[in-house]
Amino acid sequence: MENLLSAHQLRTIVRQAAELGAIIALIRTGKLPPYLKKREAYRRYGRRYIEQLLASGELSIRSDGNNSAAWRIDRIEIEAIVRGLEIWRQL
Repeated sequence: MENLLSAHQLRTIVRQAAELGAIIALIRTGKLPPYLKKREAYRRYGRRYIEQLLASGELSIRSDGNNSAAWRIDRIEIEAIVRGLEIWRQL
C-alpha cells in the first residue's frame, strides 16, 4: 500500500524534525537547559496536557533529590512528544 504525503504534510514533518534537532543541539552545547521545571512545562504546554501525559505514562518526571526536591521534565522528551503529536495531526 502506497502512502502519499502532500507538500504541506511533508513540510510539517521536516519543520518539526528540524526544530527538534535544533533543540537537541542547543541542549548538547549547553545553550539550553536539559530539563524544564514542572511549572514551566505547565505554562508552555498546559497543565491538563502535562498531567494527561504523566497519568498515561508517556512522560516521566525526574526528581533532584528526596522529599522536597524539585521535579524536572526532560526537555527532549516533552518536545519529541509535542512535535510527534503535531505531525500526527497533520497526517
